[in-house]
Amino acid sequence: MVENFGPGVMEKRSLAYTDLRAIKPDISMASVSAYGRESPLSHKTGFDWAAQAFAGLMHMTGDPNGPPMPMGYAVGDIGSGVHAFSAIGFALFHRGRTGQGQWLDLSMVDAMFHMQDIALQAHTLSKGAFTSNRMGNHHALVCPFGVFKGPSGYVAILALQPQWKNVCAALGRPELEHDERFALADRRAANQRDVIAIIEEWLAHFPNNDAVIAHLEQHRVPCAPVLNPVDALRHPYFLEREMVRFIEDPILGSLAIPGFPLRFSVQPERPDLVAPLLGQHNAQVLSQLLSYDAQRISALTQRGVLVAGER
Repeated sequence: MVENFGPGVMEKRSLAYTDLRAIKPDISMASVSAYGRESPLSHKTGFDWAAQAFAGLMHMTGDPNGPPMPMGYAVGDIGSGVHAFSAIGFALFHRGRTGQGQWLDLSMVDAMFHMQDIALQAHTLSKGAFTSNRMGNHHALVCPFGVFKGPSGYVAILALQPQWKNVCAALGRPELEHDERFALADRRAANQRDVIAIIEEWLAHFPNNDAVIAHLEQHRVPCAPVLNPVDALRHPYFLEREMVRFIEDPILGSLAIPGFPLRFSVQPERPDLVAPLLGQHNAQVLSQLLSYDAQRISALTQRGVLVAGER
């Protein structure tokens, strides 16, 4: 059982975990909410951007001298759903081994806060001297590690100390490897503006970003073009990986959607990603799980207990 209702909705309908467990002791139930069910903020309603704000993601996004910014996609909605997906898989694995069901209390804020990589560690290890802040389009502690203006758009170039030699070779400037301003990671970070200027001046001599990427890859410099999501509709990587799926929705018609990112060797078939209509599986669920016959299901439909339709 998976639910994403507001505070108290399931309890009002006697569909809380304790109610369902009384009917089916081994049931597993996932409740996904903005701030968690067992929480001092469980009474609050929330949206994706609220979770981004509360979990510190907005604080870490944008120009360092500008205001906090939301990410350009629903990372809270999607990220909490993926966290729920993984939790449900392990809950079912546990039930398969022990016969024991359980309740999963999943918070959108928790899922987003879990993405904070070094903010807490760096602050505590430095005894409070380091406080994380927005970095903009270049990493504050590593260089080159950011987004650079290319000849036809933008290019992400990412190099740690082991790759610095490769960057210098790609630039045709091997002497930079041992230049005292750039030889070590902390010195490159301190002289970040100079490194960025050298790289972007070099990038301007290429005809397009494809030529840049090809040259950097020859020198094994980690890089990637900054793509618009709709570029995936024509990109061979996304097409080959089936990460662009074309479906026929019964209401909307033909449309492209992101594909399913998990791949299993024993189940190589890709799942059907067409969203079901309201109540589309009423009869299937009631007949298979509760052994209701067609007559009983029809009676429930006529009484308005079961509802089906396009919305």
